[in-house]
Amino acid sequence: MSEVCPKCGQPIELCVCGEIAKESQKIHVQVTKRRFGKTVTLISGFDKSVDIEQLGKELKRKLACGGTTKNGVIELQGDHREKVKELLIKMGYKEELLDV
Repeated sequence: MSEVCPKCGQPIELCVCGEIAKESQKIHVQVTKRRFGKTVTLISGFDKSVDIEQLGKELKRKLACGGTTKNGVIELQGDHREKVKELLIKMGYKEELLDV
């Protein structure tokens, strides 16, 4: 017998909780300057159901940059606003809810 999703009660293979969560989140993408003039892209506004560690790892790999995840915020080294927007749309997040 397969595992059951604790949120929707469906089997894990049929669970759509992750897709529904992606479509309803307001994601904020911004660029700030850190010490010594370094630019950092900050991505925030994720729901608790999203695995931020895994998403940050995937973004760092696709953008070929360094970064970290702290306190529900993904930090990427460099200015990657437009590329992050494109990648998040491909991952299933709605374009209207992305604040770049």
